[in-house]
Amino acid sequence: MHADAGQDLSDVLAEVRRIDIQTRRLVTGVMAGGYLSVFRGAGIEFDTVREYVDGDDPRALDYKVTARMGRPYVKTHVDERELTVLFLLDLSASMGAGLGAWSARQTAARVCACLALSAARNGDKVGLVAFSEGVDAYVPPRKGARHAWRVVRDCLALPPRGQRTSMAPALKLISRAGRRHAIVFLVSDFLTDGWQRALGPCAQRHDVIAVRLLAPELTHPPAALWRVRDPETGAQQGLDLARPRVRAAYARRVGVWRAQTERDLQRLRVDRMDVPLPAQRSAEHIAAPILKFFRMRQLRGRKR
Repeated sequence: MHADAGQDLSDVLAEVRRIDIQTRRLVTGVMAGGYLSVFRGAGIEFDTVREYVDGDDPRALDYKVTARMGRPYVKTHVDERELTVLFLLDLSASMGAGLGAWSARQTAARVCACLALSAARNGDKVGLVAFSEGVDAYVPPRKGARHAWRVVRDCLALPPRGQRTSMAPALKLISRAGRRHAIVFLVSDFLTDGWQRALGPCAQRHDVIAVRLLAPELTHPPAALWRVRDPETGAQQGLDLARPRVRAAYARRVGVWRAQTERDLQRLRVDRMDVPLPAQRSAEHIAAPILKFFRMRQLRGRKR
């Protein structure tokens, strides 16, 4: 099990520096254009008026200026560029477990770093809601790279107040308190239930993206006799994954869970970003699912 929660400050700062090195090139390179093209802003605002030219939309006519000047004028608008990006991060005990090179929480911190720094470079606000059995911490959205790095540090260092996962309190907080439309990344392994009812109202108010962190043992468990422990409840069980029948039953249960989660998210019209926990400590393994998500959003936008 990875030691995420309760890290010494020196360990956290060293990890933040590693994340900085790993994500800097991605944020300024391949990811910059993808973020800007996918997240364009919540609306438009008035800019100025100009004379009408052939091809302009007649609905944009400014009748008061047209009457005063004696010739047609139209209103022009610009994108309301500033966005609010919120990370809802799962701090429960299962986020510190797994057989990947990084734990789910370490992987989550790198995903949040790429997205938060991309948002900061585009002048957007970034905030954080951390949760386990309830809301553990709230970092209000603010602009700037320094604040974005504070969010990344908290993704690594905040201690959970509980062992188990309950998404509902964090989702309800954002539904009630988040008056302005926001981009909400719900970052979790989703190894829990009961989130569907709370996610619906939140998704109606905000653009919610479910970032599902997938441990390698879910799809490719080692063929061996294992003594496994649920990190959230402490329950232990023997599991002989070298036996074909046991392995097949395990695969079926994982398949049912994945399919049900995907159906629920689709029903609630919540986009999904699946992030496998990498076998190697490589920034490209973090960038790939984010860029795949950007391409999906861009393709869907072109089809509309």
